[in-house]
Amino acid sequence: MHRIAVAWLTWELTHSALWVGLVAFCDLAPAAVISPFAGAIADRADRLRLATVAQALIGLEAATVATLVATGHMRIEFLLGLELCSGTAASFAQPARQTLMPGIVGPADLPAAVACNSLVFNVARFIGPALAGPVIAAFGVAPAIACNAVAYGSAVLTMPLLKVDPAHRRGHPATASLLGEVKEGFAYVARHPGLGPLLGYAALIGVLLRCVQELLPPFVERNFGRGAESLAMLTACFGVGALVAGLWLAARGRVAGATRIAILAGLWQAVAVIGFVATGWFPFGLLCAALIGASASLHGISVQQLAQTAAAPEMRGRVLALWGQITRACPALGALMLGASGEAFGLRIPTLVGAGLALVVFAWGWTRYRTIEAALEAAPEEVGEHRDAAGSDHRHGPLGAHPGGERAGEQRGGDPLRGGADAQPGEGEGLGGGEEDPPARQLRRRAG
Repeated sequence: MHRIAVAWLTWELTHSALWVGLVAFCDLAPAAVISPFAGAIADRADRLRLATVAQALIGLEAATVATLVATGHMRIEFLLGLELCSGTAASFAQPARQTLMPGIVGPADLPAAVACNSLVFNVARFIGPALAGPVIAAFGVAPAIACNAVAYGSAVLTMPLLKVDPAHRRGHPATASLLGEVKEGFAYVARHPGLGPLLGYAALIGVLLRCVQELLPPFVERNFGRGAESLAMLTACFGVGALVAGLWLAARGRVAGATRIAILAGLWQAVAVIGFVATGWFPFGLLCAALIGASASLHGISVQQLAQTAAAPEMRGRVLALWGQITRACPALGALMLGASGEAFGLRIPTLVGAGLALVVFAWGWTRYRTIEAALEAAPEEVGEHRDAAGSDHRHGPLGAHPGGERAGEQRGGDPLRGGADAQPGEGEGLGGGEEDPPARQLRRRAG
């Protein structure tokens, strides 16, 4: 609700797609610089306290914006600065909140919990604007933004009530300088044969396609010649598509096949965006909006499932911070580029060019599909085969070190995929059962 209300406020103040893109950039761009450090801090701090403080700051920013708008003192310069502060706080809240999940549910329920958590935020990203549209049309921008302040206030009051396993509430003791741990996180993802390509694919899709959702008010007025009421209808269709896709993934409750879904969702989203911007017929635009919402939800939830379950526990905060960086900074960059080019060429042609480039990105991702799937969905002993010449284990960090101090090649006490004694939360699907011989394991994987 806050994001669409701020975009509409910017459009009312300036009637410029460039300014709308710049405000979106200020909200999302801090993640580009701050998220890696926020992830490293989440890996060594009290995550519950960090999430609570960050969300309190976001709520305070929303209350300030609503007050300035209601009293008639809002200026575009104030809005840019306040959105920059909100984006900074959100960069700390995201990894702290997500790394708490393995401390709330057990390993067997983690894939479904990740899907449910991601479903909530992906659906809210579309349902919120659908609620904001009627509120803006009936009462103006200030009440829609005030709702965000109230929501974050409730989050601040209820977060301390969470019962979190102490082992997951606090990260590991500092092992290096903060900058050193940031570099270690980037190196871990870059070495990983699955996480690196998958997050790179998600980043490109975010820049080229997700930016359309950040610039909906100009699209509504320029492409369809409509106002706030139609914006509500359009965003409701985004929400319906995201809800249906997200519920399906949450009910599915497993990681197997998530790589295929994540890659194909990029293709579906590109096709839906092409249909959305190529038409001026509003009913067809509504259908395409629902398809964009569904494909974006499938992509986002699947990537987060894979990142949450494949990352080593001591790296989870930094990996999820990088995912947060992608989901915020990449759409911000895309919105800024699309808003600027939209001033010169109109919104339709630059968006079609971006969607065409996204099809090229999909072709690249599809050629890497089997490699990514093998690295992120295989049993741990198979993943261990993906080591580089220097002896690094892409799943467990440099020099093949496993969590708990085991060296590469030492026998672990259990198989995380089957819930063994040494299973690390988030390292598999927690399918339960005892040891299997290789033929039985292969049969299980084929059946899965």
